[in-house]
Amino acid sequence: MTIDWKKADKAFYLPGTDPVRVTLPEMRFFAVSGSGAPSRPEFGEEIGALYAAAYTVRFWTKKEPAPPGWAECTVFPLEGVWDFAEMARGKTDADGKPLLDKQALVYEIMIRQPDFVTEDFAAQVLERAAAKIPPGVSGRVRLIRATEGDCVQMTHIGPYDAEPASFARIEAFCAASGLERVSRVHREIYLSDPRRADPEKQRTVLRVQVRPTS
Repeated sequence: MTIDWKKADKAFYLPGTDPVRVTLPEMRFFAVSGSGAPSRPEFGEEIGALYAAAYTVRFWTKKEPAPPGWAECTVFPLEGVWDFAEMARGKTDADGKPLLDKQALVYEIMIRQPDFVTEDFAAQVLERAAAKIPPGVSGRVRLIRATEGDCVQMTHIGPYDAEPASFARIEAFCAASGLERVSRVHREIYLSDPRRADPEKQRTVLRVQVRPTS
């Protein structure tokens, strides 16, 4: 049986264009932490390292025996958890709008892995994928576990720079639902390849952690 995220986890990865509340279980990811603007060449290398690891998992049995619990799987989409460095928080322009200094971004990008990817198996995967990982990223890819819990999410359609309008809708949904964001950190899940998609048609899942309003 193939593990297909579009079918098994549709509620987590393919929400509609209206905000919706969802509860996320613990998940496993290959992840890389970094800082700075996504336009940096290093950011592309970090993404490439994650895909090298993810595809090594997918095609593992072409060269090696299957580990316990292994199943054929599709590669999950790229995700990113985004925040700003402390020095950039709270800064606004002349109109009072938050300044989005992309050079001050701090992030953790990741690709989800099936539950059979244990710490031991992940180490084997990264050892095999090492030849495909740029030297600057080598040793920085790691397996993490994350439990987001109670969240609000929606699919944003359009360029990344237009995301504030969708976040405003999320904020309005939270206010109407008696919820508040846990922090200013947010997650993005990239359903479109920005190298190929028309920016106006790009689909990105936006997700924030929430709690009942205090």
